[in-house]
Amino acid sequence: MAPEQPVFYYDLGEPECYLVGERVMSELAVAPEWEPVLARDLGLTASAGEPSGLRERVAEQGLQPLRWPAGWPPDTELAMLAATYAKHIGRAVAYSMAAFRQAFAGGRDLGQEGTVLIAGAACEMHPTALLKGISLRSVNTALAQAGARARDAGVDALPALAVDADVFTGPGCVEAANRALAGLPAR
Repeated sequence: MAPEQPVFYYDLGEPECYLVGERVMSELAVAPEWEPVLARDLGLTASAGEPSGLRERVAEQGLQPLRWPAGWPPDTELAMLAATYAKHIGRAVAYSMAAFRQAFAGGRDLGQEGTVLIAGAACEMHPTALLKGISLRSVNTALAQAGARARDAGVDALPALAVDADVFTGPGCVEAANRALAGLPAR
């Protein structure tokens, strides 16, 4: 029996999610569903500083050098509402990657409306429509429900990839998820 479509759980303010986001579409054997969740809804707090080895992993992946946003950590709720709205209109990946890059390659604060609108413009989301979408009660409810689904799935850290009932977290989650998708035992 083939596994269900994997689910990639992420918060746009998490640098590890950025690195996995840059890899997941090209390296995962099956394209995952992108599910934005607020880290704080999972009881997680943003790190006060840069995670160990992050700059080295950015360089290894051939990404633009890391530019740390001022005023760290950001309040990502606005950006995550935008990601949830983007998911509803079929642009979750495009918007999320644009927002990740604004934050970690551009050094912009995801808590600022301007940064959210720039990320939206990068994937052809009209600013007025994006602001309207963010304010919808259904979008707010969908983001809260995504957090509840993540908790129910056993997500206790971000980034996370869920393959059927298994949840893999951290920098090695892509490799672990690929093993699960291939029917191989976890290491």
